[in-house]
Amino acid sequence: MIRILVDSSSDYTVDEIRQKGLELIPISIAIGEKSYVDGFDMGRDEFYEILQSSSDFPKTSQPSPQAFLDIFEDVKAKGDELICIILSSELSGTFQTAQMAKNMVGYDKIYLIDSRSATYTIKVMADYALQLRSEGKTAPEIVQKIEAVKSRVKVLAALNTLEFLGRGGRISKTAAAIGDLANIKPIITVTVEGGIAILGKCLGKNKAILSIIKRIEELGVDNRFPAYTIYSYGDENCVAFEDKLHKEGIRTANRLQIGSTIGTHIGPGAFGIVFVAQSS
Repeated sequence: MIRILVDSSSDYTVDEIRQKGLELIPISIAIGEKSYVDGFDMGRDEFYEILQSSSDFPKTSQPSPQAFLDIFEDVKAKGDELICIILSSELSGTFQTAQMAKNMVGYDKIYLIDSRSATYTIKVMADYALQLRSEGKTAPEIVQKIEAVKSRVKVLAALNTLEFLGRGGRISKTAAAIGDLANIKPIITVTVEGGIAILGKCLGKNKAILSIIKRIEELGVDNRFPAYTIYSYGDENCVAFEDKLHKEGIRTANRLQIGSTIGTHIGPGAFGIVFVAQSS
């Protein structure tokens, strides 16, 4: 049996994890003295409300090797195969922890994929893996196809505020404050290497929308895969974005709320899209 594992940075809901029969590694997030597993013991809206009201900036805690070992040992005992699609090693030590656990188990039918990404891009990859499994592909064939497509799975998002990039140290707090006063809306992405990068800075929401659409058109959309609009807290900006996308003939399958892994850095009011590009 081929089993598929993701961590909670994939932003699957609890119900989806159960319905699809996925293995899950929870990644907790600490805000002050409290720890939560996003989407499981804390709702998404609740997370953003705490993010805005708390003076403590959230910190991600990578899972322990034991969390992986419990699943890996069960896979080995049953003679199953396991494909793990894990949060970018540029954003977390989760992938390295999985490697450590695999070495401890000593079972070569566990396959580790560094997604080089986060949030719903991982969902796109994992759903593709489930599809390939249903088509009868072997575990090595599935891994090969995921590795081949992962650089084309893109996320583009416009931020409503620079405050949280400043609080997280990705830009200076002074630059964040000046940018917000000037109504600057940065466009962010996850790079091919797996880090978060600012693609550009736009004056106002409408120009940010047009900038994202221009980038989508440059990359092209592979319509064999679903595209999703995404938002953080409050979907008004995302609704306006969808209206522009649809006028340009760009169709999306669903509107999905971003969890804490990326949400920590983007704050409320953000919107964007996840899709598979025709080229890297």
